[in-house]
Amino acid sequence: MTTERDQRLPVRLLNAAARTLEKLGRRRKGFVESEEAMVEAASKAAGGGTDLGADDYRDGLSVLLRAYDEESRLNPFGRWMVTQQLVGLFRGRLECERWRRERPEIFGSEIRRPIFILGLPRTGTTALHALVAQDQANQALEYWLGASPKPRPPREQWDKDPRFKQAAQGLGLSYWLDPRLKAIHLLTADGPEECRLLLQHTFRDDSFECNATIPSYSAWYDSCDMKPAYLRHRDLLRLVGAGDPDRRWVLKYPAHLRWLREILDVYPDACIVQTHRDPARVLPSLCSLIAGWRGIYEDNPDRRAIAQWVVELYATTMENAMAARRELGEHRFFDVPFRETVGDPATAVGKVYRHFGIDYPEATEARLREWHRTHPQHKHGEHRYSAADFGLVPAAMRERFSKYIEHFAIEPEDAA
Repeated sequence: MTTERDQRLPVRLLNAAARTLEKLGRRRKGFVESEEAMVEAASKAAGGGTDLGADDYRDGLSVLLRAYDEESRLNPFGRWMVTQQLVGLFRGRLECERWRRERPEIFGSEIRRPIFILGLPRTGTTALHALVAQDQANQALEYWLGASPKPRPPREQWDKDPRFKQAAQGLGLSYWLDPRLKAIHLLTADGPEECRLLLQHTFRDDSFECNATIPSYSAWYDSCDMKPAYLRHRDLLRLVGAGDPDRRWVLKYPAHLRWLREILDVYPDACIVQTHRDPARVLPSLCSLIAGWRGIYEDNPDRRAIAQWVVELYATTMENAMAARRELGEHRFFDVPFRETVGDPATAVGKVYRHFGIDYPEATEARLREWHRTHPQHKHGEHRYSAADFGLVPAAMRERFSKYIEHFAIEPEDAA
């Protein structure tokens, strides 16, 4: 677990130097005050321009910046990380609007029958997403194109693209800051990534609250209007997939569970796959992941507070998702137990495809089986954690998730 003691030496030195300067009277600008400067930096990085598009981002940005200023426990390095993220999102909006002016036809294309993979974090969503992405009839959002959306160029051009290099360097920095994160959730610049990166363009996304202590933003986000975020999400998928508009999108993000109605409003023919696993097994792992990321941005994150927040958030999310499924129609969903995603995932994909009437040729199944064989679990080390580290008790977790466990007949696993 990242604490102030085991932060990398350059980070500790940077934090110490910044705090010394503040004690000596150097004034630190807040995020609200710095918004204009961040937009200017984004414009310079984007090669000019001031058009950020529709005001679908203003309310989320306002709440987020105030929360960073008034509530967050960001250390100086964490403030720098947040600033870089915000500048990147402004740059992305500027570049998207430039594409909208130059290639307006892109944004009128249809996205047909996208597959959304979701479920409690750590339930096999990442593995299933990566596997389904190997179907050549599908396309997934690569990390670097999520970070800098534009029409996907031919693969042989990626390695020389400055944005690809920037994405790879950013991931390298994250894993240098805490090498244990690679075993928890491995990301590569050219690999499939969660579409959280697209939702961030309207400053509506749970990664903001995972990386920093910002309760007022969390409260706002929990009840905000997410339709603008998914409309922007759709536009950015149209942009990235402009060269392959007929290939089916396969998307993954556990937080989509919170917004099933909005997803099916914007993507009415979406095929939604929900993975399932014992909450008592996955929640300590999720807490470890959040504490690891937050430990980069903050000093000594409160692990027990993180655990209390995570348990209540996801218990409520699961209950609301169950109600949404009843309302929206169960035929629009397909459930995959964790044992199938790790035991025989290619067969699990076949069940998903049959449910939604998607072709699954023998050649595709063989391709997926071979990919699974050559990408074993724990290839980059095993994620080690303990429920006791977060004050979590398996029986209490299962009790809080009892409605979910009973409804989906979730099998208990050994405690972490």
